[in-house]
Order: sequence, then structure tokens, then C-alpha cells
Amino acid sequence: MTDGKGVPLGALVTAGQARDSKSFETLMDTDKIRKRRRPDTLAGDKACSNTRIRAWLSRRSIEAAIPTKSNQQRERFNKRKYKRRNVVERCIGWLKESRRVATRYEKLSTPYLAMVKLAMIQRCLRILDPSNRA
Repeated sequence: MTDGKGVPLGALVTAGQARDSKSFETLMDTDKIRKRRRPDTLAGDKACSNTRIRAWLSRRSIEAAIPTKSNQQRERFNKRKYKRRNVVERCIGWLKESRRVATRYEKLSTPYLAMVKLAMIQRCLRILDPSNRA
């Protein structure tokens, strides 16, 4: 999970075969940085297009920039805001440049999540201080 500028806010490790949408609420609760400030809009892919997630967003007055699946009733969404979803993809790509994150040497989820969080900290430091190239 990132903000609109690509700053990582939270991460969650799940089993490879698990659906991302099943852990949506848990992931949203990992945002310890801005716990009291909810986003105005949430952009997600079609995997997030289910009634449970849309209801969760609606209860919190968060706009859903999520396209509907072909077997669902069409809902209008802001395409301009949806295009900003690439910020998340770019952040994930940047995190995967960290060799240890990309290759996943750790067998257990806890040490792997620790490596992901270290890479997230490095990303935040680089965003806050662009002159820091370490």
C-alpha cells in the first residue's frame, strides 16, 4: 500500500495462492503512519471489485476508483484517478530492485516481511532526501 506519491505505507505477506481481496481490511489497518487520516480515493484493480470491499470503502466515505468485473453491474468510476494506480506498481517495482526482496531468500514470512519493511524504509528515506543515494 502506498500513498499518491509512491511512499510505502504498509505491507502484508500472504500465502501465494491466497486472494489479495481476502486480506484487504487487514492491509488497510497496517497503515500506522496515517492512522487517523483516511484517503479520499482508493485505486485498485479488478480483484478489489467486490461488494465487501466497496461496502468497506463506502462506510468510510472513501471513493472507489476500481473498475468492475465483466460479470458485475457497471459502476462509474473516475478513470483519471484510476490511472494514478501506476504509482503503486512503480513502488512495487522499486522494492523489487532490492535483490533480497525480489528473490525471497527467506523461507518464513516473518523474516521476509522484515526485509520488505527495510526496503520500504530505504524507499522513504530516498523520497525524503533525494541526495541520499545509498
